[in-house]
Amino acid sequence: MFAKRMKQAMVDQGISQAELSDKTGIGRSSISQYLSGKNKPGQKHLSAIAEALNVAEAWLTGEIEEETTIGKYSNLPIAIAAKLMNKSKQFVRVGLQQGKLPFGYAVKVGGNKFTYYISPKKFTEYTGIAVV
Repeated sequence: MFAKRMKQAMVDQGISQAELSDKTGIGRSSISQYLSGKNKPGQKHLSAIAEALNVAEAWLTGEIEEETTIGKYSNLPIAIAAKLMNKSKQFVRVGLQQGKLPFGYAVKVGGNKFTYYISPKKFTEYTGIAVV
């Protein structure tokens, strides 16, 4: 599931293996192994790949069926939301974890790890910054 969805997101975004490696800092051989299905990324690499491809980690791993990216899909990455709001990524993460930001939510996926979802539509309504 992961390899198939990673390939799909790369094609949708027009990103090559080399570009994904550059964006994430993950070695090209690791990217190749993920795409072949030989290996699956750990949480750190999964997060980096999801952010670089503008998709939800939960979609990449098959936890949710709905495709989720900006534009064609429906998830706004933390980094983009933070930049648009002129806030830190940590501010957005904590706000989502505590339920204080009404444009998304955080799902605990184990230990102190979270997956984040931000609705571009709700983000625009809340901040007045158009992203859709």
